[in-house]
Formats: sequence, C-alpha cells, structure tokens
Amino acid sequence: MTQIDNVFTQVRALLQSQSVKLWEEPYYNEELGSIEASIELLADQFSSQLSIESSSCKCAIIELQDHALRKLAARREFNETGLATFKVRRIDNRKGTANIIDIKCDLNELGSTLQQTIATKLQLSDPNHVKCIAGGRIIAPNSTLAAQQLKNNQQLIIIVGGGGEGENQNAGLHERISKIKADVEAVVASDTQLMEMEDQDGNPVFLPPNENKALLTGMGYCEKARASMHREDYEEALLLLLEADEQFAACNSKFLESVDNYALLNLDIVWCYLCLKNVSQLPDADRRLGICERSFRRSYGDNYSRLYALKGRGCPERALIMRLQLLQGVVLFHQNRRDAAYERFEAAAAVLNELKVNDEQLLLLVEMGYDVSDARLALRSSSGNVERAVQFIHQRKQQLRDARKQSKSERAMHRRYEQQTLKDSDWVNPRSICTLTEMGFDRHLAAAALKRADNDVPRAVELLQTGSAELRASLPSPESVDDVQLNALLQLGFPEATARAALEATRNDLLRATDFLLKAMQSEEELLQTVERVAKLASDDVSAVASTSQGSGAAATTNAALIDAVLQKAKCEIDAYQAYKRLHADLTHNEQDYLDLPLQQEEQLLTEYRNLLEQ
Repeated sequence: MTQIDNVFTQVRALLQSQSVKLWEEPYYNEELGSIEASIELLADQFSSQLSIESSSCKCAIIELQDHALRKLAARREFNETGLATFKVRRIDNRKGTANIIDIKCDLNELGSTLQQTIATKLQLSDPNHVKCIAGGRIIAPNSTLAAQQLKNNQQLIIIVGGGGEGENQNAGLHERISKIKADVEAVVASDTQLMEMEDQDGNPVFLPPNENKALLTGMGYCEKARASMHREDYEEALLLLLEADEQFAACNSKFLESVDNYALLNLDIVWCYLCLKNVSQLPDADRRLGICERSFRRSYGDNYSRLYALKGRGCPERALIMRLQLLQGVVLFHQNRRDAAYERFEAAAAVLNELKVNDEQLLLLVEMGYDVSDARLALRSSSGNVERAVQFIHQRKQQLRDARKQSKSERAMHRRYEQQTLKDSDWVNPRSICTLTEMGFDRHLAAAALKRADNDVPRAVELLQTGSAELRASLPSPESVDDVQLNALLQLGFPEATARAALEATRNDLLRATDFLLKAMQSEEELLQTVERVAKLASDDVSAVASTSQGSGAAATTNAALIDAVLQKAKCEIDAYQAYKRLHADLTHNEQDYLDLPLQQEEQLLTEYRNLLEQ
C-alpha cells in the first residue's frame, strides 16, 4: 500500500463521518461542474484535521468526487435502462498492478454474458478464460447475475487465464485449474480411497458419503492452492480456494465449526486478497476473518488459553494466530479504524518476535538430516532449544504412527460398511461400531442400532439393551454364496477367499462384488495385473467364463458385460492413481505444512503498515 492510498483512506473516512456529499452543492453544480473554491476550502480543513498536506487532500477529494459522480450516473442509467454498471478490477499479480474498467450488463443475463462482455472489452479471444469474482464467490456462467445477487455499482475482480503469451501474461491458468479439478475429482471418486481425512494427530475422520466427498474435494483444492501460494501464484491460489469454498458449503455447518480446515480456508483467501492488493473485496475479507477468529476461539479457547495450556506458548499454531492478527489490522487500517489497527499490529509484532527462528540452529537441524519444515516447527515449539527440537520431531512422528496403527480397525470397519451404504441416511460411523463391539455387542446389531439412533452412541446402547430382539429380527437373513457367481469371479482371477467375502458383503450382487474386490487392491501394480489378466481372458475366449453358466447365450452376454465392467472400473482406478501422482508432484509430505509459515512476508507487510500508521 502506498502513501497515496493512505491519504485516500483517511480522507474518505472523514468525508463519511461528516456526511459530506461531494456530488451536491457547494461542491458540485449540474451546470458548472466541480466548484474549485469549495473543494480547496474543504481540502484546507481536512489538512488541518488530518495533518496531511492540503494539495494531497485536494487530489483525494477530486478523485473521490469523480467516483461519486460516476456512481450516481450509473444509478440513473440503471433506473432508466436496466443496465447495471460494474467496476471491474483486473488483477495482474506479476506486474503488481490492477486496471479498473466499467462494464455494463443486464442483471437478467447469464454470468457467461458478463464474461463475454468483459472479454470483448479486453480484446480476449475466449470468454471462458475470464473468471469473475464478486463478494468472495466465482460468478457461475450458467446462472443469471440477479440470481447470484449481483447489484448495480458492485465491484468485481477478474482473473484472466489462458490463450497465448501475447494475449495474456498468465497463459494456461484456465487449463491448469481445469486439470487440477479433474484430478482431484478422480482421486476422491476412486474406490481405493487414495485420499482419507485425518486430524492433526493422525486419527481418521469419518463423515457421511456425500459430505465426505465434498470435504475431501475441497481439501484437495486447498492443498493445491497452498502449493500455488508457495510459488506466489496468488491468482491460481485464489481461484482454487474459492472453488474449495463452494465444496465446503455442501458440508454440515456444525462439523465445519468444529474443525480448523474452514478457518484456514478463509484465512488463506484473505491472504490472497492482500497479496493481490485487492482492497475492493474488503467486506468479504472482514467477514472471512470473523469466521476464522470464531473458529479459533472455539478450538483454542478465549485468548487461546486452551491451546497454550496444552502445547505452550511456543506452539506452531501461533503462526496462524500472527497472520490472523496482521490481516485483521490491515482490514481495520483500510476501514480507517487506526487505533484498533495499531493494537492488532502490535499484537502481531509480539507473536512474530517470539516465533523467529535462529538461522544457525535451523541450518544445524537440516544438516542433521531433518526437513526444513519439521526443523522450523520444532524450534518454535521448543523455544529454540535444539536438543528439545530433535525430541519434538521424533515424538511427533511416533504419535502419528501410533494413531494410525490404533485406528486400523476403524478404517477397516469404514471400508466394510461403505460397500453397503447407498446414501447419507444409511451411513453408520465406523468408530461408533468399534466402540460398541468393544463393549461386547454384536457388530451387525451395533450397526443396526446406530442407524436407528442417527449415530448417537448412548441412544444406540439403550436400544441394544432394551430392544436387541427387535433389532435382530430386523436384520436381513444371511445369504449363502452363489456358486455360479463365485465361479465367475474365480474365472476372472480373483482369489477364492476374497471373492467369497465380496459376495457375502454385497449379497451376491456380482457387479458390486467386483467393485468390492477392486477396491481391496492395495497398489496400482495389482490393478495393472488385473487389467492384463482380464483383457487376456476377453481376447482369448469370452466363452471360458460363459461355461460356468452352462454355456447359454444369455450367460455369455452377461459375462462379456462383466468382463467389460471390470476392465472399465480397473482402468478408472488406474487413472485415479495417475491423477494422484500428478496432484502430489508439487505437494509436501508434511502433515503440518499449513503451520510452517516462514513469516518473512508477514514481517514485511507489518513493517509497511506500521510505517503508514506513523505518517
């Protein structure tokens, strides 16, 4: 932020506080235009009140008057013609500049029409490469502007990605985002569960299927956005984070309030706004920081007392707290709440000083073979004591190993019951099943009780104790494995024990049984071997499988379809493995990467804004 922006912020706030209307007399006349004598008198008054040069105040007042008159003209035009005017700010992160243009569009038009209008104005060949952001949301192309709650005189930001280098300095952004989304969706949809949710201690997090899919997709976007932020590609990061925000919106609000992920998403979006110098989204930034602060308060206690009691004041989470306080200070500064901004900046500075890491100690740990990220987090957690930092790293790794080992039965239970779950209302929490079986209840009865009790364990226990006979009567009668179906799976090369388990779990549903078997495969190589084996079977003679059903023509057709289904599914899973590799090509393998903020940019911004407060 420049000193000119600083002057504008203070002058605008003073105009608002004194209810000065620059588009009316004595400052403006319809026939005469701007009245310079009144403007100069006002500038002198403001100069005295703000301790800013009169000429700087005058420049700010004249420009703010021009903005007000444009806004008034746009309101009149909207009332007369129905055309809305949007202040569109095009971000160019690489040049550190932003051009502002006026775009007119009917609110009853689709978002794609707005994209086309902007593309035409900017002489861009493909409107699909124009991403419009309003109020913290990407404008959808297939919905009307009115339905997306856009208003006349609203400020938008646009990010342009695609086309040739001559047309756009950010060529290929649209294609990169599309590929990332496709890869994340393929990985999340994979039956082999390439992505699973864990808390920061390595314990699995279980959710109903639809919520689980939405949250995993959102978290996948967040991980790629964080990689973009490391490269300082904030346009790509912002678009991915806003896509993640849409996915998180599909999740239960109570769950989002209980985890840090949504808080971090909002914090990262505001960080991107700041790095892109995007003050136009200030109301959305304020809203998102409020969400983040409330979430931190719930997780960490008032004044972070619970966090400090558990982990001490040197805990790595303080880096997030420092960034939150800095961003809150920036928003307050632009709202011209300078005293409140000063307090936030001072609080951020205090945390920053406590989190600084000695470069020599960091280098020593790296030379000892530890990852830079692990070393930095450990030094912060141990107040710069190298010996304790080494101990912290090893304890952290052991904690993760222990948590994952202990949760194996829960994860296995989750996979078993996921095969039988068709919708969220049928979902049963595997952790609760394990809890009830450890109490001595039958697994099948426990699952039935939890389903009736909406996964409420105390209610499920009551049902098991008072109505076990009714629960047992409601269970489906067990079916013996169908020999014909079993032989079909054996002909496809699946081991007999797992084939039997698959048919039992799916009640002799052959297609679902093949899904079960493919899902149980632990590696891409296993899938490739299956594809090779089944493809060879198909090319040799489909009748080899048909013979298991007395060679009937109908059976031959059925088994040919089965072979095709297995091949298609296995190839989809292989594609998911490839997508997983692409996604992880630029990601770190540190579970606490989101806490590893070097804080160099934060320190620079803090210094910049503290200097502006002093001017």
